[in-house]
Amino acid sequence: MTQTSRGCPPGSRWCNRGGSISTEPRINDRIRVPEVRLVGPSGEQVGIVPLAKALELAQEYDLDLVEVAASARPPVCKLMDYGKFKYESAMKAREARKNQAHTVIKEMKLRPKIDPHDYDTKKGHVVRFLKQGDKVKITIMFRGREQSRPELGYRLLQRLAEDVQDLGFVESNPKQDGRNMIMVLGPHKKKTEAMAEAREAQAARKAERQGHSAEASQDVADEAPAAEAAAEAPAAEESAEA
Repeated sequence: MTQTSRGCPPGSRWCNRGGSISTEPRINDRIRVPEVRLVGPSGEQVGIVPLAKALELAQEYDLDLVEVAASARPPVCKLMDYGKFKYESAMKAREARKNQAHTVIKEMKLRPKIDPHDYDTKKGHVVRFLKQGDKVKITIMFRGREQSRPELGYRLLQRLAEDVQDLGFVESNPKQDGRNMIMVLGPHKKKTEAMAEAREAQAARKAERQGHSAEASQDVADEAPAAEAAAEAPAAEESAEA
């Protein structure tokens, strides 16, 4: 196996001295330089100070001294709550992954002589995909003698593009590919916008359901006294007759 001059395989995180390469910044007494360029807890520039002075200030503020720019000369260090910083960074990364938009290409297949009902059904799927912010690959499948009539597929693709033009646009014009004719529609809305709207709609539906539930509970509460009064009325009449 080929190794580097320091005895580590190329690309390896481990060297023959043991341990792994840490990506964590150096903090507090792990910082080994005579002086640092210090940044205060509120982002204010303190200036270049001896390391001992920076550590003393960190103790006074009850914070950590964190090396944020190790390659600078001298290194830049900041006073911060490192545990809180790591937690907030992890939450931001998690939220970014959650909201990350992945480009998805859906596919819809049609026949040149599709009947109106099937066309409306297929168009409904295309509309739903475009509203979700996805691209749609439309494939017209020709069979037998239909292959000699490519204009049928072209007209069908044009019709579909016009029917959904409020939601999408023709990203790739119709082209023949063997027995098939293919067109790609792109959404006007970005994936992130579609996801945000979907979340808002879901929250609105949830609030509406909760509102209906509260109204139903109030109606039951309002009906209870009336029901009790109705039940007591016959008893009062019987007493009067007696």
